[in-house]
Amino acid sequence: MVAQGFTVDLNKPLVFQVGHLGEDYQEWVHQPIVSKEGPRFFESDFWEFLTRNQWWVIPLIWLPVVGCSLSRSIYLGHTIPQVAMMTAFGVFAWTLIEYTLHRFLFHIKTKSYWGNTIHYLLHGCHHKHPMDGLRLVFPPAATAVLLFPFWNLIKLISTPTTAPAIFGGGLLGYVMYDVTHYYVHHGQPTSGIPKSLKKYHLNHHFRVQNKGFGITSSLWDRVFGTLPPSKLTEKSR
Repeated sequence: MVAQGFTVDLNKPLVFQVGHLGEDYQEWVHQPIVSKEGPRFFESDFWEFLTRNQWWVIPLIWLPVVGCSLSRSIYLGHTIPQVAMMTAFGVFAWTLIEYTLHRFLFHIKTKSYWGNTIHYLLHGCHHKHPMDGLRLVFPPAATAVLLFPFWNLIKLISTPTTAPAIFGGGLLGYVMYDVTHYYVHHGQPTSGIPKSLKKYHLNHHFRVQNKGFGITSSLWDRVFGTLPPSKLTEKSR
């Protein structure tokens, strides 16, 4: 039973509060609190620890796995140029996965207690506290679990010798996505593509949150018609 007029207490752990917002959750979660100090999620110090990650942990853990995967395809008989092409394909495929997850999963509309709670853990927390630097990248433990179905899918649609390189390319795309996401929030680019990406993504957070789902590029927003209106993009400059 949802309490009518429920108010979230920001001084208490948030995860098991937000479900009580019911239909008001969507409005609440898209009213950002711009502070580098992130909220507490759980009473438990153990679970709280698992929600916080430094950005550099992502390349530190996963780039060696990328290297091993690409080396495996070379060992199995592919040339370096062939592996480079398969890696590029994996990176390209990741950009579509990135867009799809962000648009259809991370921005799903919820109103039930557990729907709101799960959505907050997945992505809602990022929209509510977009400058929380310790919750901008995906926890490595969760990534490790998700890599198993990802690997099995690649094995299903490719050959035993090409699967490692495509998998490595997809994982490299993920690493690029996560470090880019951190940079567009906390970096201070002055020109070029980095500055454009920062403007594009912050426009998604603070002006038009139902468009602009690309992080590493606006390619799929252009393809699928979710590019933010140009006037809004201009105002964010």
